[in-house]
Amino acid sequence: MEAVTSAEIGLFISAFVSSTIAPGGSEALLAWLASDQPEHPLRLILIATIGNTIGAMTTWGLGLWISHYRTPEAVLHRVSGKTLDQMRHWGAPLLLLSWLPLIGDGLCLAAGWLRLPLLSSLIAIAAGKLLRYWLVVAAATSLS
Repeated sequence: MEAVTSAEIGLFISAFVSSTIAPGGSEALLAWLASDQPEHPLRLILIATIGNTIGAMTTWGLGLWISHYRTPEAVLHRVSGKTLDQMRHWGAPLLLLSWLPLIGDGLCLAAGWLRLPLLSSLIAIAAGKLLRYWLVVAAATSLS
């Protein structure tokens, strides 16, 4: 197994930061690395996906922490309990969209706040981010 390069560490950090509340540009860095070093596309995709997923789960955890102080029921008192139950039940598949700019961070925060199941949230978040990064690499390598 090859040693991790400084560019790959930078990609991981960029992907992590991009998936928290802070803005970032991990897609541009990934595209550049994929076109500059096309011999390891899967490795680059996995590094970006893992970093971005950990960042999203950090935001999910922040939402969970907030829920200990302000429950959704207390804040959304006009929304019926049945509606909140439906949001909790169907919410994790929505996290497939957690890769979307601006919306994705809010989805992850809301998922933690609503206490959506950890494992299903993690799987949906990772799947969406993996698909996005795969598409970025596919586009970058087909253009180079």
